[in-house]
Formats: sequence, C-alpha cells, structure tokens
Amino acid sequence: MTRVATDSRHEILRAAAKLFREHGYSAASMNDLAAALQLSKGTLYHHFQSKDEILFHIMNDALQITEDQVKKPVLALRDPEERLRTCIRLHIEVVLHARDREITVMLHENQPLSPELRKRINARKKDYVQFVEALIADVQRAHGSRSKVDPKVAAFALLGMINWIYQWHRPGGSITEQELVDQFTQMVFSGVVQ
Repeated sequence: MTRVATDSRHEILRAAAKLFREHGYSAASMNDLAAALQLSKGTLYHHFQSKDEILFHIMNDALQITEDQVKKPVLALRDPEERLRTCIRLHIEVVLHARDREITVMLHENQPLSPELRKRINARKKDYVQFVEALIADVQRAHGSRSKVDPKVAAFALLGMINWIYQWHRPGGSITEQELVDQFTQMVFSGVVQ
C-alpha cells in the first residue's frame, strides 16, 4: 500500500473511532462517516469493504497501541513489582490518552463484529488479560504472598477498573492522573500481596 493510501486509511479509522465513540457503532452510518471526512461512500469502500471491517481495524489498532505502549515496555523490566506497577501506570495512561479514543471503542463495541472478527479480537484481549494475570502471579510469588485472591480474578478486576476510568475521570478535576495511578496501585498491591 502506498503512503497516501495508508494515511487515508488511518484518517478514516480516526474519524470512525470518533464517530463511533460519540454516537455508538449502530447509530453511525457509512454516510455519516463519509460526510465527516468529506469523502464519497465510494472512496470509503475503496479502503474498507464494510463498517464491520472498519470497526475491526479500530479495535485491532487499539490492541496494538496497548501492546506497544504497555506490554512491550513492561516486558523489558525485570523486577516483578516494578513490572506490575508500570503496567498499571501505563494502562491508565493509554485509556486516558490514546489518540482519538480507539481504546474506548474497543472496550464497548465488540458485539457488532462478525463472529470471525470477534474471535480474532477476543483472542488478542485474552492474551492481554493473561499477561496481566501473570504479572500479578509473579508479584505474589516474589512476596511469598498467602493472599487468597486469584491472579485471574485480580487481572479482570484491575482491567475492569482501569478500562472504566474514561467514563468518570475529568482532566483538571479533583483527582489527578498521578493520584489515580497511586490509588489503583495501592488497591491492587493491598489485595494481592499479603
């Protein structure tokens, strides 16, 4: 694909992420997307076969952002506690700062995907949950924890809490981003390490 075609695809995906986030996937049409981009529907269909395919690519991009900005930096660290603390901080940053909110679309628009595409996205999501679960288990082992909190349950709880932040946190509000990181980290370590 040429650079111009790639740039056009990215521009379409960014506009679609914004449209889906603001109106919901079901309420947003290809006509709406074409109008937002000032393109013809034919131009959209030149890049993507369907709205379903656009949603898949937004979700896939969001998972790639999470992998690049959270998972890869965490895997470069050695200390189990530092890895988990860094994962919490970086995941919060991704949820609050991801460009054009691909992350929020990924979190709440999974059902409209075809079964085949949903299966591919869910496999990547599952891989990430297992990554967080392993981080928690490593911290428990490193501390000789007798906690009865299962790492899998803790991983789902942690990701659920973080992934919901964008719904209620307001930049410049009474809770700073650093306070969020500190409090989430304290909750997790208080619960999984005893």
